[in-house]
Amino acid sequence: MLHYPIMNARLVVFISGSGTNLQALIEAVNGRSLPAEIVLVVSNRAQAYGLARAQAVGIPTCVLSLKSFKEAGKNREEYDAALAELVQTYHPDLIVLAGWMHVLSPVFLAQFSGRVINLHPALPGQFVGTQAIERAFAAYQAGEISQSGCMVHVVIPEVDAGPVIDTAVVPLFPTDTLDEFAARMHAAEHRLLVAAVSQVLARD
Repeated sequence: MLHYPIMNARLVVFISGSGTNLQALIEAVNGRSLPAEIVLVVSNRAQAYGLARAQAVGIPTCVLSLKSFKEAGKNREEYDAALAELVQTYHPDLIVLAGWMHVLSPVFLAQFSGRVINLHPALPGQFVGTQAIERAFAAYQAGEISQSGCMVHVVIPEVDAGPVIDTAVVPLFPTDTLDEFAARMHAAEHRLLVAAVSQVLARD
C-alpha cells in the first residue's frame, strides 16, 4: 500500500454499472472532503451509466471490453495487459474498483502493486464473489447470519481476499425486503468507500 500522505492524489476509478459509488467519490472530491482528483473512469461495459456521470462533470472516460478482446482471438491476460498500459498513461496514485465486475489478473496487478483497492458488499471472509447482497439476504432468511456489511480491501489475485482497509456493518431486519436491504447496503458502501480512500491517501 501507499506509505506516505498524498494530497490531490490522482485516482482512476473502474466501474461496470450505474456508478453510484463513483458518484459518492465525485461528490467528495468536489466538496473537498477527499484530497484527490479523478483523472479517468474506466468501464468494461459501454452501457454503464457511470460513464455519463463522469462525462457530466468533465472526467475522461474509456470503455475497454473483455468481450471485444475475446472476439478478436485474444485472451484475458492480453486484455489485462492492455488495460494496464492504458491506465499507466494517467499516472494514478490509486486505482479504485467501484462496482467493477471483472477479476483482475496478476498481469494487471503487478503493474500497480498495492495501489488497487476494491469495494465489496460483504464482510471479510463472507460471500466472496458476485451476488453477495442477494446471498447475504438469503442467508439471513435461512437463519445463518444476523448481520452483513461491506468492506474495502487491497486487491490481490485471490478474489476478495486482500488486506482489509475498513469495514461497515449493515444490519438486517425481519421485515426487510431484498430491495430494502440492498438500499441500506448501498448507502453504507458510499460512506465507506470515501472514508477508505481517505484513509489510504492519509497514511504515512
